[in-house]
Amino acid sequence: MVTGELKNKIDSLWDIFASGGLVNPLDVIEQITYLMFIHDLDDTDNIRAKESAMLGIPHQSIFADAVTIGGRTVDGNQLKWSVFRDFPAGKMYSTIQEWVFPFIKNLHADKDSAYTKYMDDAIFKIPTPLVLDKVVTSLDGIYDMMKNTNGIDVRGDVYEYLLNKIASSGLNGQFRTPRHIIKMMVEILAPKPDDVICDPACGTSGFLVAAGEYLKENYKEEIFFNKEKKDHYMNSMFYGYDMDRTMFRIGAMNMMTHGIDSPFIEYRDSLSDQNADRDKYSLILANPPFKGSLDYDIVSADLLKMCKTKKTELLFLALFLRMLKIGGRCACIVPDGVLFGSSKAHKDIRKEIIENNRLEAVISMPSGVFKPYAGVSTAVLIFTKTGHGGTDTVWFYDMKADGFSLDDKRSPIAENDIPDIIERFHNLHKETDRERTEKSFFVPKQEIADNDYDLSINKYKKIEYVPVEYPPTSEILAEIKDLQAEIAKDLLELEGMLGE
Repeated sequence: MVTGELKNKIDSLWDIFASGGLVNPLDVIEQITYLMFIHDLDDTDNIRAKESAMLGIPHQSIFADAVTIGGRTVDGNQLKWSVFRDFPAGKMYSTIQEWVFPFIKNLHADKDSAYTKYMDDAIFKIPTPLVLDKVVTSLDGIYDMMKNTNGIDVRGDVYEYLLNKIASSGLNGQFRTPRHIIKMMVEILAPKPDDVICDPACGTSGFLVAAGEYLKENYKEEIFFNKEKKDHYMNSMFYGYDMDRTMFRIGAMNMMTHGIDSPFIEYRDSLSDQNADRDKYSLILANPPFKGSLDYDIVSADLLKMCKTKKTELLFLALFLRMLKIGGRCACIVPDGVLFGSSKAHKDIRKEIIENNRLEAVISMPSGVFKPYAGVSTAVLIFTKTGHGGTDTVWFYDMKADGFSLDDKRSPIAENDIPDIIERFHNLHKETDRERTEKSFFVPKQEIADNDYDLSINKYKKIEYVPVEYPPTSEILAEIKDLQAEIAKDLLELEGMLGE
């Protein structure tokens, strides 16, 4: 958690951008991301120089040579954050705009630098030298404070706090799945050190970051004291795709600030032929966008074979099945319509998951979970790709509370079903005797098949009706007469007062 003085410094950095006329939160985070990239490139280069000196091996700094851009040449050393931050505001502004940005883009050939990969189409939008000077000074203060803060992942927390400002601003909030829901889904799937994890609609990489944090907490020694597993964690465990260049860049930065050196975050339309991934991942965690209908001609043909539809929410389910390895598992958020939709495509994809794979759980969430941005009811589907069936019973859970009020304010409250959901999911053998009047229960596959593969919890939940005893009619009538007499008496008193 970011609190106290550090929180105030980040808020004041945000205010500097606002006073300079940059008010779109995505633009602000993107510009901060660029500057953090530039700062980190300098830091990384310095660390490698120290490591090389300790090991007695030569080190070639990326800033060592003269840099030529557009026919002009400058000493590469001047492009280091630690050098240009001391320039006068005007010189610093022209150095970053004319030299640093082009220099970093041209570093793309340097395969060792994940940072440069995401700067390919960066646009410098900070409006004036004065605003830049204030921003650089503010960021320096934030970095100094992060170094002196005793937190396991204070840098990641700072970036998470920045990302929260996308949501709290009320703009583009759809990019942010609530962190506690992400954490619940990760804890349900419980990633292992040899997993290969993907989010095909990654946005800010919230699911991938949470999976990384879970592994750090639960398998720290196994991962970080084993060279192969550490290399897998840093370079080949996490994959994310997004169609929005700003978001995939922010998502990549979010991963790197959480200590994952080279996440594979790419600009890609996951539903198109651009995405050839098949039988590749052991875990998929996702909250894909549900933006209505697509044209058939931009959707991958093999997805349409499985599910002939233009609806993105159904196509993504088909995509998850294609991308998973046999034995791979998925936890994804779907709008309620997926659970009970009556079209052929709706029924086909539900049947595919239930009959040809193994549907494990349907967790129905209350409609306020995504407020204030959307009031839509959603559910979490948990399934395993088997390719040959395996669904015997499906576990349903009716989540009523997630620890926050279900209005636009989303204030913290005591009621929270999430710990109960995680506990029960990992002990499903204890759930077999639960009644359908309770929050969670099993439903046999055949019953679901007989109901057109309907997965809405209300189809199977039983409501307990408690008989209410009313007093005899004569007593009710007597009470009404007494009330009428009281009203008549009060009216007489009122008339008397008006007459006076």
